[in-house]
Amino acid sequence: MSETGTASRQLFRSDPAAELRGAVLGYRGFRFAARGPRRRLVVPDGVVKVMLGFGGPLDMVDAVEPRTVTTATSLVNGLRTTAAIGVHRGLLHGVTVLLSPPAAYRLFGVPMAEWAHITLDPGDLLGHGLGQLTERLAECPDWPARFALLDHALAARLRSGPRCHPEVAWAWGELRRTDGRIRIDDLAAGTGWSRRHLERRFREQLGPTPKGAAQVLRLQAALRLKQSGMSWTLAATGAGFHDQAHFSHTFGTMIGCTPGRFHDARSSGGGPDDSLDFLPEHVTSILLAH
Repeated sequence: MSETGTASRQLFRSDPAAELRGAVLGYRGFRFAARGPRRRLVVPDGVVKVMLGFGGPLDMVDAVEPRTVTTATSLVNGLRTTAAIGVHRGLLHGVTVLLSPPAAYRLFGVPMAEWAHITLDPGDLLGHGLGQLTERLAECPDWPARFALLDHALAARLRSGPRCHPEVAWAWGELRRTDGRIRIDDLAAGTGWSRRHLERRFREQLGPTPKGAAQVLRLQAALRLKQSGMSWTLAATGAGFHDQAHFSHTFGTMIGCTPGRFHDARSSGGGPDDSLDFLPEHVTSILLAH
């Protein structure tokens, strides 16, 4: 486990137990105290996030179509294809469980397409037992005890949950391996299914279509290349976008702002005690001006 932060902002990172690795990608405990509204834009990154809170509530709104706001202490975000903005005031305290999309299907056991693009209270998916788990987490004496409790609770749930079809798991693995640059027809051919059947099963068990998931992975590839020092033009072509115009249009429809504005905000926000990214090799958020 590692810890970073100050008295007002603390972040605790931990890997899961060995039997959960690959399914659970990590735990992030946090405790943030803000005097005024604090806004974070969360980028689509191919990871399912379950936030179990025992502090104040968080508002979540879609960054591209901000028509509805979800307010809750605990929240779950599926394999989104558009960014979301989280806003909190006062104390934000809790733990985020980072899941691979196939593991999220095993954990929740419901058709993922029904909620992949919205933010929900995880109790709507996991039932009343979640409230008891959250209370027990809040009562734990320290973060190692909380992470151990999560290991135990998640292992039991994941052992009994439904598994993705092997073809869906293979397709997701190929999308990740190629950073979304494999043709969907080739992906379908590799499963032995028709494209339509692959899309139906993929949406049921992971949430978006294969094309939507591929866009998320190409976006992440471009953001990593930009982070390494490339220009936006080289990052876009390196990630498989046709040209800068194609990339800028896709970026706007997924993130809700221009690449330049995103880069400026990311460069000026955060600090050593305020990690912007949930996982290595992922570019996942920026802090927005108040």
